[in-house]
Amino acid sequence: MRVLFDQGTPAPLRKFLPGHTVKTAAEEGWDRLSNGELLRAAEDSGFDVLVTTDKNLRFQQDLSARRLAVVVLGNPRWPVLRNHVNLVLSAVAAAVPGTCAEIEIPA
Repeated sequence: MRVLFDQGTPAPLRKFLPGHTVKTAAEEGWDRLSNGELLRAAEDSGFDVLVTTDKNLRFQQDLSARRLAVVVLGNPRWPVLRNHVNLVLSAVAAAVPGTCAEIEIPA
């Protein structure tokens, strides 16, 4: 599965997604794109999942017709998130194009 990390997604999460190709928006040169442009670029490049910290994305974009899934991290702070990596792994594994899953991560 091809996974794209948006700007606020902690980079250390990458090593917990073995078997997936993980890139960041910055690595792709997309760090200045708006949400709609980023989704379009990710789809056109064959990404399956966008992992983001933008909780408003699903309200700003119609994701139902998208060819990728969106996973929203409820708490992007790595010291907290690293204790709940299994939730992210499950959400990525269950990702279906056109859906958005928000992972609630305890503070």
